[in-house]
Amino acid sequence: QVQLVESGGGLVQTGGSLRLSCVASGSIFSITWMGWYRQVPGKERELVAGIISGGRNTNYADSVKGRFTISRDNAKNTMYLQMNSLKPEDTAVYYCNAFMSTTTSRSSTYWGQGTQVTVSS
Repeated sequence: QVQLVESGGGLVQTGGSLRLSCVASGSIFSITWMGWYRQVPGKERELVAGIISGGRNTNYADSVKGRFTISRDNAKNTMYLQMNSLKPEDTAVYYCNAFMSTTTSRSSTYWGQGTQVTVSS
C-alpha cells in the first residue's frame, strides 16, 4: 500500500556534503514520525536523527549533532537529511524509517531499502 524510496547516497570525500531524500508514497493517511538510521556490517542499526510530524521536534545522535540536519516537507511526504562535514566514520547504509497509517490500516513502522554512503579519507 505504501513505500519509502530513498535517494542521494554516494561516494564523497572527507569534509564533503550529501543530502539524502526519502519519499513516502501510496495511500498514506498520516505520518507521525520519520527518522534516519544507519548500519555498518557487524553492528546493530542505530538511530541517526528523527523528526516529529510538524517538524518542531527533532533529535540527533551525539556523533552527528551540529553536522547533520533533518527536515520534512509534509506537502511532498518527503524527509531529508543534510549531511555536512562528513567523516569516514559516517560510512554506512542509511535507512529511512516512518511510523505512519494508511487509508485502510492503523499506524505501523515502515522501512526504506537503504542507500550506501561512503566517505573516503
